[in-house]
Amino acid sequence: MTILEADMDTISGTCPVATGNGAAALDMRDADLLRDPFRGYSVLREQDRIIRAVYPTSPTPLWLITRYDDVKMVLGDQRFANNPASVPGANVDDLHEELAKALGLEEKYIKIFTSSLLDADGEDHVRLRRLVSRTFTARRVAALRPRVEEIAARLLDQLAQRAAADDADGVGVVDLIENFAYLLPINVICELIGIPEADWPRWRQWGRAAFSLEPGAQNEPMRGMVDHITELVEQRRAVPTGDLLSGLIEAHDESGDRLTGDELITMVLTLVLAGTENTAHMIGNGTLALLTHPDQLGTLRADPALMPAAVQELMRWCGPLHGTQFRHAVEDVEVGGVTIRQGDRLMCMLVAANYDPRYFSDPDRLDLRRQPDNLRETHVGFGAGLHYCLGAHLAKQEFEVAFSGLLSRFPDMELAVPAEELERQNMPGSWRLRRLPLRLHGSAPRLG
Repeated sequence: MTILEADMDTISGTCPVATGNGAAALDMRDADLLRDPFRGYSVLREQDRIIRAVYPTSPTPLWLITRYDDVKMVLGDQRFANNPASVPGANVDDLHEELAKALGLEEKYIKIFTSSLLDADGEDHVRLRRLVSRTFTARRVAALRPRVEEIAARLLDQLAQRAAADDADGVGVVDLIENFAYLLPINVICELIGIPEADWPRWRQWGRAAFSLEPGAQNEPMRGMVDHITELVEQRRAVPTGDLLSGLIEAHDESGDRLTGDELITMVLTLVLAGTENTAHMIGNGTLALLTHPDQLGTLRADPALMPAAVQELMRWCGPLHGTQFRHAVEDVEVGGVTIRQGDRLMCMLVAANYDPRYFSDPDRLDLRRQPDNLRETHVGFGAGLHYCLGAHLAKQEFEVAFSGLLSRFPDMELAVPAEELERQNMPGSWRLRRLPLRLHGSAPRLG
């Protein structure tokens, strides 16, 4: 059973699929596929492991990789590049730059917008990742946990106060996405980077506005973030404070190479933007999954030590990111019996891989005890290979803190509307709730 059930015949009948010979192409905006991508991409995966498709912002068709083994292979193979400019001799337009221009982004921000760690390949990617990994370590993230718990507890207090203010009996409706799920990761990443707490409200506004698709709407938040990062870098150069930003400024590799000024700005923006939206929506998706599966919720309540494994299963079962960013074939490569030609564009469908019955037994079933070893991640919700999510440690920690806090503080919380009535952002390649209205029914005392 998926989050929202769909008729398999309906989906398979309305999504034309290529069988590797370039026939019809799947429209990723298909209404039934958007309504239930979990089941939809599972149906398509069983029809054909490599699918020809059309993505809204892509001027030419691309290949969708759907089966677990193929996804792992592509994500770990350096013959597939994130940056189209990495394809030898190919005249491939930079799609990110096209998108930035289409959004009306000012020229001076386009380079920052399109030259992040996420778009780097080869030695450039290794260099950038090595420099940031030395400061963005598992040890630093673990040391941050008490502060993450403190930030979460404060937000949960505010959530309870909002519910009480909305209803005399304390059972008022509150939107978890707006009032908790988004606030926790943006506050935490600001804390980690070293952005003063007094400035967090500005960053919350900039962070949300930066994802607007309205032409020109991103210029103001970009200007605000870039100017503020530039100011903070100057301050940290003069007086290091031990935060992540100070570490990024001081980091250098064996040859003495450091991040340039533009790279510093881009890295901070990448950490803030990439570390907020998906984390926020995973908190929303995971909360919805638990509330609509009382047997699994009961299992977790009975055994709180199960939380790390539960987070892994929730990430597999209802992760917000369903497709990777585009990869580009650097040379001709055979994948699943199909030859991907040099310069061809492809996308790995994480949602299809995470529901592949060849790797996961009874994949449609949410099973919080599925993960046998917390140290060996089996799903691909955070990607795989060289571009495995840099912030995965922090994200998993935030999920554990968020779900633990919600379950302990609001033991009687419930959905305020039927699950099937919840609105989502209908974007191919993702699963994001617009709102998650909850009735909290009062709160238990804060632990500690």
